Amino acid sequence: MIDTQELDRRISDIHKAICNSSAKADRDPDEVTLIAVSKYYPAELVCIAMEAGVRDFGESYVKEGLEKIQTLTAHESFPCVRWHLLGHLQKNKVKKAVGVFDYIHSVDSPELAEIIDKEAKKLGMIQKVLIQPKLSDEDTKTGIEIDLLPELTTCIANMENVQLVGFMAIPPNLDNPEASRPYFQRLRTIRDEAIARGHTDAVHLSMGMSDDFRVAVEEGATMVRVGSALFGQRN
Repeated sequence: MIDTQELDRRISDIHKAICNSSAKADRDPDEVTLIAVSKYYPAELVCIAMEAGVRDFGESYVKEGLEKIQTLTAHESFPCVRWHLLGHLQKNKVKKAVGVFDYIHSVDSPELAEIIDKEAKKLGMIQKVLIQPKLSDEDTKTGIEIDLLPELTTCIANMENVQLVGFMAIPPNLDNPEASRPYFQRLRTIRDEAIARGHTDAVHLSMGMSDDFRVAVEEGATMVRVGSALFGQRN
C-alpha cells in the first residue's frame, strides 16, 4: 500500500494535469472535482487520501461502499466528504444507497428514478443524480438509449425528491485517450441540449478516468473519476 508521501505526490500531479488541461480549454480548474475511485481499495488507503485533502470518493458497488463508509465514519477525525455511487444501481439496492451516497451517477431508466424518488421521500431529502446515456454499442456498458433521454429528464423534472444535476459517461475501453474525445464531446452536447430544454441544474459532466481524464477536462468535465493513477493498480 502506498504511503502518505507518495499519495500526496500523485494528488499533486493529478491536480497539475487538471490545471494544464483546463488552461488549454480556457477553463477555471476549480470547476473540476477530483473523485477518488476507491472501489476495491481498503478503507485504510481512503483514510490516507482524506488526510491528504481529498474530499470526494467514488464506489461502484453499494455493499462495498456502505461497508467502507461505516468503517470510516466510526473515526472521530472523519472529515466531511462526499460519496459518489458510480456503478450500475440495481433496483433492489436503491433503499440502501439513497441518503448515503451524495450523488448517484448511473441513473438509466424512469423506473429506477421513480424508486429513488420514493426512497428519498421517505427520508425527507432530495437525492442528487446524474443520468448515464449509452454512448456505445458495447454489451458490457449500461445506460439509457439516447432517443429515450428526453423522457427520462422530463420524468425526473417532475419528481419532488430527485434532482438531476448532470450526466455521466463511460466510453469504450480504448488504448488511445484521444479516441475518447468524441464520446466526451457527445456527452457535453447532451448536457447542453438538456439545459436548453429547461433542465438548468444539470450542469455536471462526470467523465474521464485515469487514462483519459486530461482529454475529458479539455472537453468540459466537471467531475473526473480517478482510481489507479491515484491509488496504484488494484490487486
